[in-house]
Amino acid sequence: QLQLVESGGGLVQPGGSLRLSCAASGFTLDYYAIGWFRQAPGKEREGVSCISSSGGSTKYVDSVKGRFTISRDNAKKTVYLQMNSLKPEDTAIYYCAKVVTVQPMCTMIPLGSWGQGTQVTVSS
Repeated sequence: QLQLVESGGGLVQPGGSLRLSCAASGFTLDYYAIGWFRQAPGKEREGVSCISSSGGSTKYVDSVKGRFTISRDNAKKTVYLQMNSLKPEDTAIYYCAKVVTVQPMCTMIPLGSWGQGTQVTVSS
C-alpha cells in the first residue's frame, strides 16, 4: 500500500521543540518532493514547508521561518520537520504529502490523499 505516515506529535510548552516524521511505505521516496501541512481547529489546511526530492531546495511559510527545519533521509524513506520555539498558534494537526515540483523548486501544492496526521498541541 502506497502511503505516508506521520508521527512525532504531542503536547509541548511554548518555546519547546518537537520533531515530526513522515515515513513512506510502498513507494520510492527519492522521486518525490514532500510537503508538511497543518490544519488548526476552524481553519483551512495550510502549507508549512516543502523539500525537493534531492533535498536541495526547501521552502517555508513566513510564520515558521527561522523556527522550523525540514529535512529528509531517503535511505530511511523519511522526511522530518524539526520544530523549535513553538508557539500556541502552531497548535494543529500536521500532515505530510507528496507535492508538485516546479523544477527545481518544491511547491506546497499537495498531490494524492491525506493520511491521519499527527496532533501538535502547544500549551502551558
